[in-house]
Amino acid sequence: MLFKNSLNYFNHFFFFISNQIRNFYLSSKIYNKKISKIYKKNFEYKPSPSLLDCLIKYEKKKIKIEDLYLNSVWTNKNLSEKDYKNLHSFFWLFSLDLKSSKKITQSVVLNWIEDNINYNKSNWEINILSKRIIAWISNSKLTYEDSEEVYKNKFNLIIQKQINHLMNEIKKTKWVDDKMISCAAIILTGLSLNEKEKYLNFGLSILEKIINFSFDNQSFPKSRSIRQLIFYLKHFVLIREWLKESQSEIPEYLDEIIFYLGKSYSILCQGNNNAILFNGNHETDNKDFDRYLNNHGYKFKSNSSETGGYIVLKNKKISLIMDAGPSPEKKFSKNYQCGALSFEIISNKKKLICNSGYFQKTKHKLNDISKSSANHTTLIIDNHSSCKINKSKMEIENSLKILNKKFVMEKNYWNISASHDGYSKRYGVIHERQIEFFPENNKFIGQDKLIKKKNFKSSNFEIRFHLEPNTKVMKTQDGKSILIDIENEGWKFSAQGYTIDLETGLYFGKKSSFIENQNLFISGITQKEDQFIKWEFEKIA
Repeated sequence: MLFKNSLNYFNHFFFFISNQIRNFYLSSKIYNKKISKIYKKNFEYKPSPSLLDCLIKYEKKKIKIEDLYLNSVWTNKNLSEKDYKNLHSFFWLFSLDLKSSKKITQSVVLNWIEDNINYNKSNWEINILSKRIIAWISNSKLTYEDSEEVYKNKFNLIIQKQINHLMNEIKKTKWVDDKMISCAAIILTGLSLNEKEKYLNFGLSILEKIINFSFDNQSFPKSRSIRQLIFYLKHFVLIREWLKESQSEIPEYLDEIIFYLGKSYSILCQGNNNAILFNGNHETDNKDFDRYLNNHGYKFKSNSSETGGYIVLKNKKISLIMDAGPSPEKKFSKNYQCGALSFEIISNKKKLICNSGYFQKTKHKLNDISKSSANHTTLIIDNHSSCKINKSKMEIENSLKILNKKFVMEKNYWNISASHDGYSKRYGVIHERQIEFFPENNKFIGQDKLIKKKNFKSSNFEIRFHLEPNTKVMKTQDGKSILIDIENEGWKFSAQGYTIDLETGLYFGKKSSFIENQNLFISGITQKEDQFIKWEFEKIA
């Protein structure tokens, strides 16, 4: 133990020293000279700002820059971290009325340039910097057109200095989201300056590496994150639209990944007003993105019911979604939630049963809670999750395998069944779940089976069925059923041979926030024989 603690201390100390040396180098004249080698070119390709509609949610009413007071804001030390990042990313440019003064806009940009001409740790951070490049170039009608030569030279210099810095840093960052947005910024700069050899080809090579590294052989994110699926698809489509608009060649691998991601998107997200809450996802409205895809000619469709380890059975009225996929590799498990065999039910576009979402702030204790199996509609043993999470490294420590996965979808009968070994080593138990649905009767019949192994250890078990915060519930007088009201649609929950109860929990479905919700609750003790826990949901009104 003493040796381990000493080793950890040494590693932290070494990291600290290395980081200090690196920051010193990045702030040095040597590094500044290195990234100041630029091409004296004008911007030839000026992308349509509307292509960013896939990433940006606009306010209905555009504002004029004349109504803002931005020249003094750069020195404001009272900004929150979020406001600081938003300010220095310049994504607020997309909210400006194009009738805004070019002169004032360019004076604001120039003020920023003069204050930040050299590397700055806080606002040259890779994500902020990349967004700033994209915002400046995409809004060139305001930031670049009709400007004086002196301004153009300074604008050209700062764009390329930042891109040169990105090209040095992009391979060092371990966060794939940052790598993706940086890649987009480099590609856009290459297209705009018509600098294929240095910028465009470099950006496209990084793009191909991201695809090869971050996606499995079915072209689904290795993280199994639905949020990342949407994130990547938006950026891939955006890059493709830039290439198309600038009349540049579109790589085959880009078309291919969009095709397969689009199929997954159509299964999990498209036309769905209720974001499914698995593995890092939160409530999102995809209507604007669906409209964007349609307007730009992307027609995604899939006849499959399975993608990325998720099984989705649905008709016009009912959707049943189960996480029947394995845990991801450790290095892709940052946003993984321990929800093996958890499920959601959507009835007439309203959530009947859900998971409780993901708390986005990774260093907060609520993030740990949101990752737990107890936060999902699944079975847990001895209040332990199906995977153990290393909090300091933000990754799982053990893998979880899915066994015997099957599903059937016929007109009058649906069935999903699968099992996992997450409790096998510690408790000697395999958890198997089967859910049947009978469309004619609007009835779900579920069964959780605990299969014993030689190393079986008797423990407490719990099964939770989470409800959205606005759901109304009431126990029947005999205590054997619970009535559920979702916007005047009534359902009854019951379980055979087990006491059912209501429990207050936390719901993290809305991004970076939480609210109390309720869950239906079954508990018991694992038995020496294989154990069956049966339950059902039946529509009654």
